[in-house]
Amino acid sequence: MHSIMIVLFGIVGMAFGWFVYSKFIAEKIFKLDPNFVTPAHELNDGVDFIPTNKYVLWGHHFTSVAGAAPIVGPAIAVYWGWVPAVLWVVLGTIFFAGVHDSGAMWASNRHKGKSIGALSETVIGKRTRALFMVVIFLVLLMVNSVFGVVIANAFVDTPGAVFPAWSAIVVALVIGQLVHRKFNLVFLSIGGVIVLYLTVYGGSVMPLELPAMFGLAPQANWIIILFAYAAIASMLPVWVLLQPRDFINGMQLFVGLILLYGAVLLFMPDISAPAFNMHVNESAPSIFPLLFVTIACGAISGFHGIVASGTSSKQLDKEVDARFVGYLGAIGEGSLALITIVVVSGIAFAATTEAWHEIYSEFGSAGAGAFIQGGANLISSGWGLPTGIAQTLLATMVVLFAGTTMDSGVRLQRYIIQEWGEIYKIPALNNGILATLIAVGACLLLAFGAGGISGTGGMTIWPLFGSTNQILAGMTLLVLTVMLIKMGRTAYYTMIPMIFVLTVSFLAGVITLIQFFEDGNWLLVVLDIVVLVTSLLVMLEAGSVIRKHKSSNSEEIDSGRALESDSS
Repeated sequence: MHSIMIVLFGIVGMAFGWFVYSKFIAEKIFKLDPNFVTPAHELNDGVDFIPTNKYVLWGHHFTSVAGAAPIVGPAIAVYWGWVPAVLWVVLGTIFFAGVHDSGAMWASNRHKGKSIGALSETVIGKRTRALFMVVIFLVLLMVNSVFGVVIANAFVDTPGAVFPAWSAIVVALVIGQLVHRKFNLVFLSIGGVIVLYLTVYGGSVMPLELPAMFGLAPQANWIIILFAYAAIASMLPVWVLLQPRDFINGMQLFVGLILLYGAVLLFMPDISAPAFNMHVNESAPSIFPLLFVTIACGAISGFHGIVASGTSSKQLDKEVDARFVGYLGAIGEGSLALITIVVVSGIAFAATTEAWHEIYSEFGSAGAGAFIQGGANLISSGWGLPTGIAQTLLATMVVLFAGTTMDSGVRLQRYIIQEWGEIYKIPALNNGILATLIAVGACLLLAFGAGGISGTGGMTIWPLFGSTNQILAGMTLLVLTVMLIKMGRTAYYTMIPMIFVLTVSFLAGVITLIQFFEDGNWLLVVLDIVVLVTSLLVMLEAGSVIRKHKSSNSEEIDSGRALESDSS
């Protein structure tokens, strides 16, 4: 089968999602109001709350939520065959991710830019807020700690990516200043992308390697440097670095997608991976429900709700921009996940089905490296670009995505800690510097406390991420559902995805709990139980709120009928 058929299926489906489904959700369900005064205007502080051009905000949101996850997840999930992976990515993007992301942004926007955890108090109750924020902090801790390892590994394995990755920060700082002074965004975008790709070429001919220092390996030193940078970046006003860096990374991803999708059209490679893998290893997990937590970003991800309600909602110029930023951001992720599936399923990656089976001999045997290798071969075949430059380009793209996610993740951890300070009346936690130090300290404590001098401790609890992240997505949809019910609006469009996501992620959590117990991994057993019990309590609390709301409505209706009867 030609890969072009997969691409066409995905493009047509996502076009329907954007032009038809997202418009319906925005106008009929969320009822986005162009005249609503957003928190960016109401609470404008020039640091976290600031009205932002929707194109710039889309770049920030998209690259913050993308990271390496829409590459790694699909590249692993293809193990079960390309058909289930493609269906979940396309349908998940249209009916799950877009609604989830734009909905979280809208809900936060209607509650003064509060994170989804903090606003759950208003929608459901205080106990829900406390439980919600524990899960959110745990997810952020996982993401930040692990992405630090991912970037450090990429710098060590692909030293050509070091120069362009750090050069992107300088480019972003310059663009941030120029955008703030109202320079033309189109020219800045073109110029920024050109400079960024020149640094990619420079990195391919001038690889940089960090030596071992202070008794630590290069990887561990990179982790410390990355968290020091993230701490500083998270305290800067968003327009100085976060927005322009994310925007320029979004533009470079746009170019990368053009190269990859264009290569498919020009090269038209066949698919070497099986539609359904009938040679699954006995030790591999079951496709149901694990497929739906293996592919998170690219279909639906709880982390997106944290970003949408944590940073993006604070920068909405107009409420109607939530559709453009949130739903179109989800489509961007779905597009990246879809081309990842094509790349690791095609002959540019594995020339024959037998060769593909050798690479995918076990579950998890391929990931971001497979995408970089296969994507570089595809670009080289389609466009004639030297393979070495193509590899550096894609490796840089992965590093920059992971870096922008880490930037936003540390900032979000700081928000959570500051919100705790407000909720529990601890003034010291409201201090941005102290909150940032606590956030970074927690990540480094996990990295080096659980991982020793290697700094890879985040990987210790990473096996929990899939189910925990998707449980968080289900809980976010639950908050949206309760909010819509209270507002007297149709809630099926969030309720049905909520039921599905909570069911599959809870089952996945139970399956991993059994595995952790059999392996004697008691830390993960305890954390998994905490997450599962927390999600159950949130669901029970939400159910109670819905029942009370319906009961009070019924009483009001009955009272109204009685009044009508008396008056007659």
